[in-house]
Amino acid sequence: MSDEGNTDRQQGYRAGTAVILGRPNVGKSTLLNALVGTKVAIVTPKPQTTRSRVVGIRGTPRGQVVFIDTPGIHAARSPLNRRMVDTARSAIADAEVALLVLDASAGVAPGDRELATDLAAANMPTVVVLNKMDRLPRPKLLPLMAEVGTLLPGREVVPASASRGENVASVLAVAIDALPEGPPLYPEDEFTTEPARVLAQELVREQVFLATHDEVPYGTATVVERFEERPDENLTVIAATILVTRSSHKGMIIGVGGTRLRDIGTRARAGLETLLGTRVFLELFVRVEPGWATDRRRLAELGI
Repeated sequence: MSDEGNTDRQQGYRAGTAVILGRPNVGKSTLLNALVGTKVAIVTPKPQTTRSRVVGIRGTPRGQVVFIDTPGIHAARSPLNRRMVDTARSAIADAEVALLVLDASAGVAPGDRELATDLAAANMPTVVVLNKMDRLPRPKLLPLMAEVGTLLPGREVVPASASRGENVASVLAVAIDALPEGPPLYPEDEFTTEPARVLAQELVREQVFLATHDEVPYGTATVVERFEERPDENLTVIAATILVTRSSHKGMIIGVGGTRLRDIGTRARAGLETLLGTRVFLELFVRVEPGWATDRRRLAELGI
């Protein structure tokens, strides 16, 4: 970098952490991936896909943002869901800026109002992202922005479509502007703090969610039992176990003659090869483990 670039960084470079908050299924993980510029969080059409914090890092000549994606905040009843909501709320304390994501096509829901009230009371720098703007007729966008403005006066409101990449650059720019001045927190070539083993675990779970229906995915978890890198062969060997709570779910995931499990493995392997930049040998197993979703010790072991 030139001396001029170093001077600019010293005088006006900004760096810090921005937590991404919102109700389930508003597009938080899709937004994170769009902001970072690569896939670090799994995405499915099902709500409550994200179960733990996911960190993505994006740097520009003006600043570096460490984004924390969080589980959707909702009325939690089960131990698993309560831990997810606690994870989301605790992330607020670790961030300088909040990105409150709303589904523009759904309008302002009671859960959105509650989150906005909490952030207003915390007096935390907040950017409101009206995601899925492509699903909302443009004449309805300005009234929605005005409504959000009454909940969080003085905060930036940015309409965007994370899935289409519309206005994502504006969200990034506004997030950087809200951060304090300071040096980068991570090296420029890093885009996540998640270990490759954890990313592999999540990519397998994503395909389980996409391949199954109804209550099945919510009774599953994934554990990578083996993660072996073989640089000389340009190969990564991964063995993962899909946990289920019921024997009937095991059969649904395996499918007739193992067809569904093979399909899950094929799709997960393709994503892993793109992510890791190597060939991947992936073995999948399915194990019945009743009660894992209600066992606090087991949830902690699974990183939830």
